[in-house]
Amino acid sequence: MSLDITKIRPEFDDIFMELAKNLAQRSHCIKAQVGAVLTKDTRIISIGYNGPPAGTHNCDEEFPEAGCPRDAKGSCSLALHAEQNAILFAVKNGSNIEGATLFVTLAPCIACARVIYTMKISKVIFLHSYAAYKGIGKEEGVEFLRTFGVEVEQYFK
Repeated sequence: MSLDITKIRPEFDDIFMELAKNLAQRSHCIKAQVGAVLTKDTRIISIGYNGPPAGTHNCDEEFPEAGCPRDAKGSCSLALHAEQNAILFAVKNGSNIEGATLFVTLAPCIACARVIYTMKISKVIFLHSYAAYKGIGKEEGVEFLRTFGVEVEQYFK
């Protein structure tokens, strides 16, 4: 009797997105929990989730009812995005992220897209729409990345 190993062995994309989803649960944000995994050649370079810089505070503990203060656009004025945390940690620790793939549970905003492009990350795989989450008309970050040659795809599973 032969064993079908394709049903036993998950694809790396599935593993990395599941990890990003689990990392999102670490977020202290009461409005949105986002996780990110930065990979290269089937290896994890770095991980991140959204929240204020380490050593500052936790929004769910200090602002449990309304969440942290919002900026003029309605975004958290204190937090780093999951993508930013993953990229910053990798760079801080001397990792080469050029050509890497970023798995993230929410499509990148325009600010994160600029950082992703600047750091020469070559591919982004996202789970949920940022535009739908923010109630805006288009995926600005995704459009920016595609315009400048970064491969972007939505994860479906």
